[in-house]
Amino acid sequence: MLRKPSGPGDGFVSGNGRVEATDIDVATKLAGPIQDILVNEGDFVQPGQLLAEMRIDGLLAQRDEARAKYRHDVTAVASAEAKVAALQSYVAAQQATELQRKSDLELAQQKFGRTDRMVKAGVGSIDDFDVDRAGVRSAEAALAAAKAQVFSAQAGVKSAQADVLGASASAAATTATIARIEADIQDSHLKAPRGGRIQYRIAQPGEVLAGGGKVLNLVDLNDVYMTFYLPETVVGRVPLGAEVRLVLDAAPQYVIPAKISYVSSTAQFTPKTVETASERQKLMFRVKAQIDRELLQKNLKMVKTGLPGVAWIKLDPKAVWPANLEIKVPE
Repeated sequence: MLRKPSGPGDGFVSGNGRVEATDIDVATKLAGPIQDILVNEGDFVQPGQLLAEMRIDGLLAQRDEARAKYRHDVTAVASAEAKVAALQSYVAAQQATELQRKSDLELAQQKFGRTDRMVKAGVGSIDDFDVDRAGVRSAEAALAAAKAQVFSAQAGVKSAQADVLGASASAAATTATIARIEADIQDSHLKAPRGGRIQYRIAQPGEVLAGGGKVLNLVDLNDVYMTFYLPETVVGRVPLGAEVRLVLDAAPQYVIPAKISYVSSTAQFTPKTVETASERQKLMFRVKAQIDRELLQKNLKMVKTGLPGVAWIKLDPKAVWPANLEIKVPE
């Protein structure tokens, strides 16, 4: 609620509020039991610090199984490639046989041509004519068989090449499975996403949590602010970045500097009926005053959320802060 200035003057306004900070829930990605929690409530932690571990026996078994399958897939790829090489050699041999059969056919045709001309000239033997003609037909059949063998061998090569692709795809899929399991194992080591202080231990070692189950609550001490409310008659005059002085009820001897970092664009609460100007002044807007991060880092152990206090804002840029609102911070 708005406090009327009691000393600073008309260029100042104040509002009651509480110190708040960004809360982060450290939760599990996968369902399972908690192996160990390595921090306690109140501990300060650094970004990336290991906070808790989930039991990963099942994931380790899955990874071993996937690695074994990958070795099998690699062997299958090598076997399929060896088969391709053997079949390609067989194709080359059959192509050589085809050339040989084609040459045999050409010789048989030449011999039959000579015999045919001799028979027509009346100097050749009919028996030789029949034998040479049969030789041509036999050579033609042998060439056709050789071509069929080449076609069959080439089809075998294509089939073996498809086996190589299939085995390679299986190996790639298994590699991806191993990477996914490795990621799940890493995610089972719960680490601090930011630096801050452990606020609550929500779960305990041995508990079995569902996926997304909360283990710890972390408060980010780099993002501490006071939230308070101002009426619409005042909030419109408060720019972002305006100077603020915070006085906490628990430590009235200190005056903490801050700056306006957020002003709500809509009223947070209002009376049921708005009929008069005085009632319209009850439209309250949420405002946040951000405390300087360097100051927070110097006094981490003293920072506590939930503390009530008063935020003083200087509306008139020409106004001078009174002595009782001069900055006074812990040494």
